[in-house]
Amino acid sequence: MAKPVLMPKQGITVEQCVLTKWHKKAGERVSVGEVLFSYETDKSAFDQESEAEGEVLALLFDEGAEVPVLVPVCVVGEKGEDISEFTGGKAAAPSNAPAAAETPVQTAAPAKAPVATDAKPVLMPKQGITVEQCVLTKWHKQVGEHVSVGEVLFSYETDKAAFDQESEVEGEILAQFYKDGDEVPVLVPVCAVGKKGDDVSPFAPNAAAPAKAAAETPAAAASAVASAPAQTAATVQPAAENGKIFASPRAKHLAEKLGVNLAACEATGPKGRIVETDVRAASVKGAKTPVENVSAPAAAPATAAPSADVRAYTEEKMSNMRKVIAKNMMNSLSSMAQLTHNISFDCTNIIALRAFVKANAEKLGLPNITFNDIILYAVSRVILNHKALNANLVNGDTMRYFSSANLGIAVDTPKGLLVPVLFGAERMSLPEIAVNAKKLAKEAQAGTLKPDLMTGGSFTVSNIGVYGIESFTPVINPPQTGILGVCALETKIKLGANGDIVPYQAMTLSLTYDHRALDGSPASKFLKELKEYLENFSYNVIFN
Repeated sequence: MAKPVLMPKQGITVEQCVLTKWHKKAGERVSVGEVLFSYETDKSAFDQESEAEGEVLALLFDEGAEVPVLVPVCVVGEKGEDISEFTGGKAAAPSNAPAAAETPVQTAAPAKAPVATDAKPVLMPKQGITVEQCVLTKWHKQVGEHVSVGEVLFSYETDKAAFDQESEVEGEILAQFYKDGDEVPVLVPVCAVGKKGDDVSPFAPNAAAPAKAAAETPAAAASAVASAPAQTAATVQPAAENGKIFASPRAKHLAEKLGVNLAACEATGPKGRIVETDVRAASVKGAKTPVENVSAPAAAPATAAPSADVRAYTEEKMSNMRKVIAKNMMNSLSSMAQLTHNISFDCTNIIALRAFVKANAEKLGLPNITFNDIILYAVSRVILNHKALNANLVNGDTMRYFSSANLGIAVDTPKGLLVPVLFGAERMSLPEIAVNAKKLAKEAQAGTLKPDLMTGGSFTVSNIGVYGIESFTPVINPPQTGILGVCALETKIKLGANGDIVPYQAMTLSLTYDHRALDGSPASKFLKELKEYLENFSYNVIFN
């Protein structure tokens, strides 16, 4: 009788393992004690030996796949034995997608013939290579209304900017598949336009899903299944049963930390269990734990009751951009070993340079040059000597070193923090940096910045000195390895040549770096070189 070989559970908190290598192929024989495959947890590596003798009838995952624990990884038996219960009714032995990770086996209904229709779907645009979904913020046309070419159908937002979607066809709005406020995956139908009576069923979300799945590559399908709940008819369990919620210890800890209601989580772990990723997903959707009514402490006798209720408050839903920023910041801090160094420098020379520019800008045809422009210029010249900071750490194990200084500039906008990128800053003069940096900031604040100008940065500069901040800990923008915080001018004192006390204007620079990518010594060397560059800033840079 064919037997499945399950992915072992190595430790109480382990929820999935990486299948690193197959030692047997489909069709080969295996004896008891022979190694079938190797796998890793986040702590160690193991070899899985066969507990049965026979032929390897099916490999259910590829090398490199993340496999939930206690899920069939392969099937061992004798040639010709039925393995459909492990492969979802499919006869083929090797498969990228494990049947154990599918829902209970059901007889597939015959495919329906495509319905002929003249209606046209309107897809959610893909604004930028990394954008996976957008928020539909407002419908400008309703079902039954007529729309002309060029008229705005709906407005939508990415995590970076806002857009209006114009109609490319003329006709009647036959159906809307999403409502205001919904998060819509890119390149899926949002509505359908055509003539009254046209069939729109092929464009409905439940009709579009199978077509999308069919277009996935085998590798993508394997990855999707590996992260899906591993269940069979015999092992399906609800996330909650008789009032008890099935969740991993890590998921429970994270839910308590984030204030997420476990009962509202969609379980995708083994045997219908809630895992960490489910809690994070629920947190983004706002599935918070209901707050119990807390009675106010008894108030001391007062001569007169207050005219307004001091316990009154208002609530507002976070914007999509704010939720994305929150998610990115949490991911940054939880996935990196971040450390901050601070250093201050004498601003005498750059203050003199700014005064010179102000006095001679019109005569020399110079733009307004700010302290931030000067910092950006200095960083672009120094960062190339410190490649571990002018880099991205990709997938936690690969360093991507940039040959140009592609500087992210943190910009405060009405909708939240955006970081446009000044590409090739080391090739720009100081006036060019001043002009281009202000142009990027203006577009970011207006919401017209192109998505491609917000990716590909190698290092970021964040300036909050205008608020009088003397020191802070900026958070790295993944996958970058560092970020420089620019602080306010402050008066300090030093000993003069004759031993007298001399006041001077100083500024603190706060460097946060990823300790996985570089150590404290190279990070400190970057700050030291940047300090010396700024303290010896020359008027000549205006014209270089």
